[in-house]
Amino acid sequence: MVNFIKPLRARFPGRGNHPADQSKESSLPGASWKEQVLSPDLETNLKQIKAILDKCSDVVYREFVFAQNEQIRLALIYTDGLADKTQVGDQITKALALEVPMAVPGQEISKNRALEFIKQRGLCINEIQQTSKLRDVIQAILSGDSVLLVDGHDIAIVNGTKGWASRAISEPEAEPTVRGARESFVETLRTNTALLRRRINSPNLKIEVFKLGEITNTDVAIAYIEGIVNEKLVAEVKSRLQRIKVDAILESGYIEELIEENPWSPFPTVNHTEKPDRAAAMLLEGRVAILVDGTPFVLTVPNLFVEYLHSPEDYYERFIFTTAVRILRFLSALVSLTLPALYIAVVSFHHELLPTTLLLSIAGQREAVPFPVFVEVLVMELTFETLREAGIRLPRPLGQAVSIVGALVIGEAAVRAGLVAAATVIVVAFTGIASFTFAYSASIAFRLLRFTIMFLSAALGLFGLISGLALIGIHLCSLRSFGVPYLSPVVPMTGIDLKDVVFRAPLWAMFTRPRLIARQNQKRQEQGLKPEPPETRPKG
Repeated sequence: MVNFIKPLRARFPGRGNHPADQSKESSLPGASWKEQVLSPDLETNLKQIKAILDKCSDVVYREFVFAQNEQIRLALIYTDGLADKTQVGDQITKALALEVPMAVPGQEISKNRALEFIKQRGLCINEIQQTSKLRDVIQAILSGDSVLLVDGHDIAIVNGTKGWASRAISEPEAEPTVRGARESFVETLRTNTALLRRRINSPNLKIEVFKLGEITNTDVAIAYIEGIVNEKLVAEVKSRLQRIKVDAILESGYIEELIEENPWSPFPTVNHTEKPDRAAAMLLEGRVAILVDGTPFVLTVPNLFVEYLHSPEDYYERFIFTTAVRILRFLSALVSLTLPALYIAVVSFHHELLPTTLLLSIAGQREAVPFPVFVEVLVMELTFETLREAGIRLPRPLGQAVSIVGALVIGEAAVRAGLVAAATVIVVAFTGIASFTFAYSASIAFRLLRFTIMFLSAALGLFGLISGLALIGIHLCSLRSFGVPYLSPVVPMTGIDLKDVVFRAPLWAMFTRPRLIARQNQKRQEQGLKPEPPETRPKG
């Protein structure tokens, strides 16, 4: 029997022999070079690098002699399109080949002293490092740096020459505001860290960089303010990032799914933003930001549910107006989640809740409609979601035309054809508009849950609607984001933090940071900053 099973295992690999269970290092071709070191022989090093970067036509190899000394041979390697050719040509090649004097005064430059002389006097580049590992050399070349090899030395000089083309800083598209900064993050990591550093000009702002992705080797940075952030939170973020073992990290969404605590929840527990001012505000409250090279969206943790109903503009306008707008957003969120289900429950089961005039009007509209009210709402909701998705995916001029004109034409045609009632179109349209008043990430969760509550209302009426809301509330109470309750400061109740949930207190009254996030440094500002007329101010 054993002799019969072994050949079957060889032909049909099981769990232990599945390719996904094998080490990625061994599955990649030529993985053995990652542990090798450089050789003192220049030809050997070039041969190894060319073998590893075989068929990479964008990698440039430039061999020349140092200061016209035929005994000292150099090789410069960089990737065309990632390295700044001006720096490579003027500050490295030209400086070493032509501008360096033939000898130090009174001494001849020997082959043994060439490396130290080049590092100290020869290179005109701002940032240099040295390494003896072949893996670091390959990584530097593919990251945009240039690598200088010196014959007779087993150490390579890595020159900071990154200079690829990148998108200029522009206005944010996903988070537009009327008042406030007009800058948004871009796809370059160092530009994004500079935008944060520009707003938080403090040595306590710490930025640490990691490499994630076995193949992509993507630069990922975490930013936090030392002295404000909880050190346990920083340690937890690092731990979750270091556990990521995947081939590629192409966007911050990859990391978001791999570090969140509740992957089956429709509600996101990791926030993201493209506005530097909002990310800076999060850091000042004791959060940690995660920046990924290649994407303009920065992750922030821990995340609270109320953040999706806030806007950066809430802190740039006066608190009275901000409070009124926030109340409108909270009501819109409730409408976005429950209005279709409430309409189905009332029209199908609870006619007595409607005024007689309104009830007769709706009944007259539905007299010629052949479908139940649930089918009407479901069809119109699916149509609206299809138009919304089409408007996002199409080019911008076409997308706006399709989403607006399509909704008007289809809604009017459906009413005229007697397929849906006019009241149904109004309910669905108002629900869709209400979902645009708060953050897109939360609106996605509300859109999914809206259909679930609609099914419950169609089956059980208002009891189904209330049961669905109760289950959503219980689920929200059970969620946590990096150890912080998702509904805080409401559940659990933290009275001092309620000043910035629905009602926003004046800035002069917000003298503490969120208690459950910034545990080490609660004080935000001094008390007694309330503006007063000059004659009432205390003297002295």
